[in-house]
Amino acid sequence: MSGKKPFRFAAQAFSADSARQWRAIVREAEALGYSTLHVADHYFGPGPLEAITNHPVQKLAAVPALAMAAEATERIRIGSRLFCVDYHLPAVLAKEAATLDLLSDGRLELGLGAGWIAAEYAAMGIEHDPPGTRIRRLAEVIELVRAHFSGTPIDVDGEFVSVSGYTGTPRPVQDPPPIMVGGGGRKILTLAGRTADIVSLNLNNRAGALGPDGVRTTTAEQTADKISCIRAAAAERGTGMPEIEIAPYFTFITDDAKAVAEQLGAEMGLSPEEMRAHPLALIGTVDDICDQLQERRETYGISYVTILVDAILPGTATIRDFAPIVERLAGR
Repeated sequence: MSGKKPFRFAAQAFSADSARQWRAIVREAEALGYSTLHVADHYFGPGPLEAITNHPVQKLAAVPALAMAAEATERIRIGSRLFCVDYHLPAVLAKEAATLDLLSDGRLELGLGAGWIAAEYAAMGIEHDPPGTRIRRLAEVIELVRAHFSGTPIDVDGEFVSVSGYTGTPRPVQDPPPIMVGGGGRKILTLAGRTADIVSLNLNNRAGALGPDGVRTTTAEQTADKISCIRAAAAERGTGMPEIEIAPYFTFITDDAKAVAEQLGAEMGLSPEEMRAHPLALIGTVDDICDQLQERRETYGISYVTILVDAILPGTATIRDFAPIVERLAGR
């Protein structure tokens, strides 16, 4: 693939039990060479929702966690993977984002998504609209955020977002901060291709929970189709292909890739070959994984890779395990 972008690596954290621990997490990510510290945007704590969603509990609210991460570090960028726009008043989220960029001296990457965990919506008392409705709302929030960042008078009057009569303050340091939009379906990826600086390829979480169904919607063949969708949408605005990000949840640094792929494939309903080629899987030695990443950059344009701070499956690599790959590939 021509015009390939240099590799970047992010660390994504879900939990910390104290201010000291959170500072230690973000400082370690910076010291290990990760470009960005990501947090997600979830609000449920321990309880039945864990089993319903199969999703890890996120102990910290995203905005204050990102603010503290910026204060505790010097270089690492701060980002959301991703803010669910339904969980935030749009005008407030726009101002918070601009403030985060200002107070971090221009280190914000603003991730925005349409939401997906129906059970979390219900637990929080929020209406979980159909996907098309949520994606249209996201599009209007993106318009509002860009208007706020621009420093010109805001006048957004849409189906869901109606904000006008003032100029957004503060002005961010970046002009403007990059926006990441992510998801796994064609509609959301089309919107991302049209509007985002970074597109986050994710599972199609139509089931409302993490599991094999979502994994089977992100195979190598389906990912190629999604990239084509993003490329076509990006061509409409004439700005070139956005940066492509992905979080390979199934990252195993191992000398026995065959056995790991067989076990994972059986659990996900995929063949071992499909599992090893899966864009959300990196399985093998450090050398193997470096080769896989370079091959996927050539094939799909994926150059931005997010690794979890804590393993979500037994044996999966953490940011410490993955550090030799970051050292070898970052910026190249």
